[in-house]
Amino acid sequence: MRHQTGQTERVLMTTDTLGGVWTYALELCRALAQHGVTVTLAAMGGEPSPAQRAQANAVAGLRLEARPYKLEWMTDPWDDVARAGDWLLELAAAAQPDLVHLNDYVHANLDWQRPVLVVGHSCVCTWFEAVRRESAPAEWSRYRDRVGAGLGAANGVVAPTHAMLRGLERHHGRLPGAQVIANARRARDWPAGAKAPYVLAAGRIWDEAKNLAALARVAPRLAWPVGIAGQARHPEGGGPLLEQVELLGCLTPPQLAAQMARASIYALPARYEPFGLTALEAALAGCALVLGDIESLREVWGDAATFVDCDDDDALAAAITALIDAPPRRADLAQRARRRARRYGPSAMADRYLDRYRQLCDAPARTQTQTQTQAHRSVT
Repeated sequence: MRHQTGQTERVLMTTDTLGGVWTYALELCRALAQHGVTVTLAAMGGEPSPAQRAQANAVAGLRLEARPYKLEWMTDPWDDVARAGDWLLELAAAAQPDLVHLNDYVHANLDWQRPVLVVGHSCVCTWFEAVRRESAPAEWSRYRDRVGAGLGAANGVVAPTHAMLRGLERHHGRLPGAQVIANARRARDWPAGAKAPYVLAAGRIWDEAKNLAALARVAPRLAWPVGIAGQARHPEGGGPLLEQVELLGCLTPPQLAAQMARASIYALPARYEPFGLTALEAALAGCALVLGDIESLREVWGDAATFVDCDDDDALAAAITALIDAPPRRADLAQRARRRARRYGPSAMADRYLDRYRQLCDAPARTQTQTQTQAHRSVT
């Protein structure tokens, strides 16, 4: 970053409007604003909702730009990806950022002429490995190549967990200088309330990775009602039909916080979850956590959650029932989760990103440009 007295630091950041990356980006932008950093946030994947625009408008120094370009993991996205690249370069020319922070992969090999940080929030290849227990099929070869090229072009790579970072390296090669910076949520936005006999889940219901269909299957066996918040339909159409649970729809953050404040148990039997922001929100709100027994969630939560085999409906039902039947155990688990959740605060996240930004911006400009130019040539 530039360090002249009075110089405003500027970042161009990408995001999408479809889920956790938006949440992460807004939280980070808000924390960066406390350090005088102004952000141009380029959102893709769909038009921001009125609630999302209101969120962005509430962040000091944030300028939201949006285009409904397809994301790199969507069906036949490459014409849109190319148009999005042209648009992003136009935004960079206008904003003159000191650094480009990409929450996608393939645009890292554009000719930015400034340092580029790529943050890996998820990946189709790691998704197939975890969810389908197989390699991504041949139709994803172009995606794999483009993601690998983007990671290779980046001046720095970050992932929210060591598990996610190892997954990226398994599928796309070693990433020298990569590091882990955990995601975060602001504790005061997720207050605990008077707890009710109620089990809650939240996430993209259409995404097999969340495995929310398993929770719906066991719901009739539970003594408490189950509610699931989130988008039921895939952005490109289709989605599961869940019965025996209350579908709450897409909630605004305050609406979701109200649900979490009253829920006693939060269940996310995920097959794939590179970090798990909704679990963090639920823990801050005082919920006991029942989570899929996967490497990333173990890394984030340690002994502060109950973990279940995501393929074992009986184990999921038993774990939730055990907490329903044992209020002291449930209260202890909720307390441990809330205490651990406070490790993942926005101030610490912003400090670590600012350190990484400065490292990248202080690196020789020649090295930055050569890295991007070589990678750009490799895919053109």
